[in-house]
Amino acid sequence: MAKKSSIKVRLVPEKNTDSPFNYYVKKPSKGEKAKVKLKLKKYNPATKKHEIFVEKKLPPHSK
Repeated sequence: MAKKSSIKVRLVPEKNTDSPFNYYVKKPSKGEKAKVKLKLKKYNPATKKHEIFVEKKLPPHSK
């Protein structure tokens, strides 16, 4: 089986990390971009503004 070329990460607002809204995006798992934390400007419907979202670890799975 082939290795995954991307991993899933969670984006949370930079200023208000306990906001109820998150984005989930894919990020490359190899190369230069894999080592850099994502920082994107996205729309936050909770505050109704565009804000900077930063990468955080995914929460642990509950089985």
